Amino acid sequence: MRRALVLLASLALLASLSVVTAQAETFPDVVPLPDAWQPEGVAVGRGSTYYAGSLANGAIYSGDLRTGDGGVLVPGQPGRVAVGLSFDARSGYLFVAGGLNAAGRVYDTATGAMLAELAMASGAPADFINDVIVTREAAYFTNSFAAFLYRVPLGPRGRLPDPAVAEAIPLTGDWVQNPGFNANGIEATPDGKTLIVVNSGAQAVFAVDPETGAATRIDLGGAMVPNGDGLALLGTTLYVVQNRLNQIAVIELAPDLLSGMVSRTITSADFDVPTTVAVLGSSLYAVNAKFGTPPTGTPYEIVRVPRT
Repeated sequence: MRRALVLLASLALLASLSVVTAQAETFPDVVPLPDAWQPEGVAVGRGSTYYAGSLANGAIYSGDLRTGDGGVLVPGQPGRVAVGLSFDARSGYLFVAGGLNAAGRVYDTATGAMLAELAMASGAPADFINDVIVTREAAYFTNSFAAFLYRVPLGPRGRLPDPAVAEAIPLTGDWVQNPGFNANGIEATPDGKTLIVVNSGAQAVFAVDPETGAATRIDLGGAMVPNGDGLALLGTTLYVVQNRLNQIAVIELAPDLLSGMVSRTITSADFDVPTTVAVLGSSLYAVNAKFGTPPTGTPYEIVRVPRT
């Protein structure tokens, strides 16, 4: 009898392991994008749908993280750029940072139609609208070359008001504007009352009041986050993509979000200058930008890694 029970337990364990293995195999570790795509931003939509933008021409690619299948949702246009992305499940809208175009764009993911193009010029010699996050009340965009955030108020269920406008919010408090890239990736708490922004030049992360722009540097106990790029926030765990270091820093924040510690880093042999990251279930999906590699004929991909 005891031998039978041991046998049954072993069979149950094998079955459980088989299920886990089968589940892992349904989501590939590497999801291909079109050759020469030049991605920078990635966002997860409904289910296992994802979106990836193109630095080459502002095109948007939509695919399935489970199957790897996909196609062009928004065709590219000369002179257009797509950098960071954020998907709003309420409306089905995709918000896109427009880089040197000094603009943000909003697309209907059901049709690919552009719903709005929002001017975000600061008056500085140059602007680079780098990343975006959507909250219940608004979408917020970062400008890497000027100390501003841009707030686009949203209506019920995330709908765009008519007309949709971008309001400039100066970054103040602990914020220091350095030469080169500054505000980069952006995240928000679920209630939208606090934004978290990484400053690439300062190699630091900041908690920002979305109404006033007052920024408080998050105390990491002396640790820095060089090459900080895209962010993902889950509870009080902050994931910071460190692009040219080919890793993702995991920061455990205090409940007030004003301090924390870098607990570990996530790496992958498949990383090749990852820039932004999206979350689906227990996995992180980082897009390889491959900065420094000539794009012609170059294959690009999204890489899946465990987040825990």
